[in-house]
Amino acid sequence: MGWLSFSIGLVSLCSMVFTVSGIGANWGTQCSHPLPPDTVVRLLRDNGFQRIKLFDADYDALRALGKSGIEVMVGIPNDMLLTMASSVKAAEKWVAKNVSTHLTTNNVNIKYVAVGNEPFLETYNGSFLKTTFPALQNVQSALIKAGLGTTVKVTVPLNADVYASSTDYPSGGDFRADIHDLMLAIVKFLSDNGAPFTVNIYPFISLYTDENFPVEYAFFDEKATPVTDGGTTYYNMFDANYDTLVWALQKNGFGNLPIIVGEIGWPTDGDRNANIEYAQRFNQGFMTHILGGKGTPMRPGAVDVYLFSLIDEDAKSVQPGNFERHWGIFNYDGSAKYQLNLGATNSGALVAARGVKYLDRKWCVMKPSAKLDDPQVSLSVSYACGLADCTTLGYGTSCGNLDARGNVSYAFNSYYQRNNQLDQACKFPNVSMITKTDPSVGSCKFPVMIEPYYGGTERTVGSLQKPVILASVLILFLLRIL
Repeated sequence: MGWLSFSIGLVSLCSMVFTVSGIGANWGTQCSHPLPPDTVVRLLRDNGFQRIKLFDADYDALRALGKSGIEVMVGIPNDMLLTMASSVKAAEKWVAKNVSTHLTTNNVNIKYVAVGNEPFLETYNGSFLKTTFPALQNVQSALIKAGLGTTVKVTVPLNADVYASSTDYPSGGDFRADIHDLMLAIVKFLSDNGAPFTVNIYPFISLYTDENFPVEYAFFDEKATPVTDGGTTYYNMFDANYDTLVWALQKNGFGNLPIIVGEIGWPTDGDRNANIEYAQRFNQGFMTHILGGKGTPMRPGAVDVYLFSLIDEDAKSVQPGNFERHWGIFNYDGSAKYQLNLGATNSGALVAARGVKYLDRKWCVMKPSAKLDDPQVSLSVSYACGLADCTTLGYGTSCGNLDARGNVSYAFNSYYQRNNQLDQACKFPNVSMITKTDPSVGSCKFPVMIEPYYGGTERTVGSLQKPVILASVLILFLLRIL
């Protein structure tokens, strides 16, 4: 199918819900140096967020949300689906620990349990096809047994690749052929239990994966050539994609099932189309579009939406693309990336996190005396980037204009900051040094990491993944010696 077949994201991703009654966000925690949960909750409240979606049941995050009044969707990760599917007792234990306790003891306003996250992505090769629905059923049974069946609802956040159009128009929408029967079973179960259908929609991914995708159609300012489906005209991809789902539900007898958009957003780095300008344009256009209460042609009225995401996550997998670590409307330290009016503050702008504590203002850079052709340079860059974050380097990124020495320095500093500025983290053999002079250049900021947060027994802060040996072509690119 063509570009209107709505190629859908591979995102599984440290996000927002919009309705006329309140806004919300996805809060991911795959960060080397996460902000303290209390700081994040204050950030949410300062910016008028009234809903939050979590990808797990992190105790500290849930505790911090207690008494805040913020509505919570708590998540069960995909790697727990088999356990939930295999044992009602396991589901009951999970609900008791992660829902009931927080509701009664910590006064957390839990409204939804998200069972899995995009479990039917085609890239998962069917890994969760046999466990998702049974897990959903068992969690629902556990909620009922706990006396929460009418107040806490189950849902399954699904990628929009679970449906498609046979005609390239929304009216041709139906569920994917290989999971059609399974989808109908899940949809009926959600309907029977008064639960919503949750879908993640990503126009950016369509642009990322399809060079022929019409750029303007991703945005909301009606500069694209509109698409006419019968008597209905579509001026942006979101409306068309959302209505493709509405058609799929309607065709199968569930036209009134509530829909939540679990994730939608735009990254700011890691790709030529991932930048501040596009992210601001998309998210502000989307906010204006949603807060107007117009809805979509097939579903007029308020739309429930969680923007993805709240804060950048520098420890996320970059398998889908380097942009994965840059979805936040806030930087890693809770500072606002750009002007964005959420319609919830007097200033009409994002309010930065308060009370953030930073490490010392010092950086690790390449020694002026070091030579680019020193074999230790390429080895050190590969090691540093494999253990830290170099996703802002490369073509079309915020640091894409650095020279070779600048690239090396950025890699060294990323590793140095990831390791809390330990002296030994800036001892690349005879090629690195510590400086108190900020090496940032233009749009390329060399970060100083925030102080590590050590709360919670289950949280690993500043943990490092195994080294990833970067492809030699990337090393050559960064050193500009191709």
